[in-house]
Amino acid sequence: MIPVNISVVIPTFRRPTLLQKCLAAICNQTYPGCYFEVLIVSDGPDPDTEKLVDELTCGNSDCIRYTHLESKKGPAAARNYGWKISSGELIVFTDDDTIPDPDWLASYWRAYRFHDRQEIAFTGRVHVPIPELPTDYEKNVANLSTAEFVTANCACSREALELTGGFDESFPAAWREDSDLQFKLLENQIPIARVPEASICHPAREARWGVSLAEQKKSMFNALLFKKHPDFYRKRISSGPVWNYYTIIAASILAILGYAMHIPSLGFAALAVWIFSVGVFIVKRLRGTNASFSHRMEMIVTSLLIPYLSVYWTIRGALRYKVFFL
Repeated sequence: MIPVNISVVIPTFRRPTLLQKCLAAICNQTYPGCYFEVLIVSDGPDPDTEKLVDELTCGNSDCIRYTHLESKKGPAAARNYGWKISSGELIVFTDDDTIPDPDWLASYWRAYRFHDRQEIAFTGRVHVPIPELPTDYEKNVANLSTAEFVTANCACSREALELTGGFDESFPAAWREDSDLQFKLLENQIPIARVPEASICHPAREARWGVSLAEQKKSMFNALLFKKHPDFYRKRISSGPVWNYYTIIAASILAILGYAMHIPSLGFAALAVWIFSVGVFIVKRLRGTNASFSHRMEMIVTSLLIPYLSVYWTIRGALRYKVFFL
């Protein structure tokens, strides 16, 4: 029996159309199909995805298999389940909405064999195609191309995952679980080598109007990452709170109090600070982005709400994870 060298783990949940494009790219890998396996791990029962995998007819389809968690637990749990039942000595992670280059796996394997050590991790290149004037959402997705370590395109030796314990399933959403693994690797002095030849394309999907408001809930998990790795968080994620948000909130409260207590000078001054701070935030978000009327209105409306939502979820996270975090 030919040994499996590489195991690819892809978490998914009811997104077969996206996954189909990803699997088509994996079917075209230059790395020999008999030497790698692909585990599609659904975050709960997913008949459509199971059917997609069963009906694959590409050259490497025999290497691809479907499995699922019994109940929804999040992508971190799906990835852990995948790598723990896999057979490869090198575990490669990507997402269901990526399109790997043909030499993706071959590049990772060359890098792995070159370093020739048991405990090691790798990070590849993420290409995010966006227009010259992207939407705010597209601009945010494009940050993946400059991120240090993301699960959309990374790899770890089995020994590295066993030493760190893999992904922390306390992160239930696709947010900060990759940074947590990165920091655990660094804390255990496991090197993370860059492999730019291991490239994937991560298209920015069309987003609904006001998507940035829902995105603020992710702020809650920043608190968990900070609690676990305070030094790394301040050095690599954020050196401090988003003070402009707190200025906006404080100014709005003082403005209301000023007028309610019949102190117009206080109300006027606070309102002026609020208008200036919100204006700076709106201009910052609009700079270099799509100039359509709909997008500009979206930026204005959401900018009025984001500071309050972000701080709300930050406080929720601090209380939930019992850590002083702003």
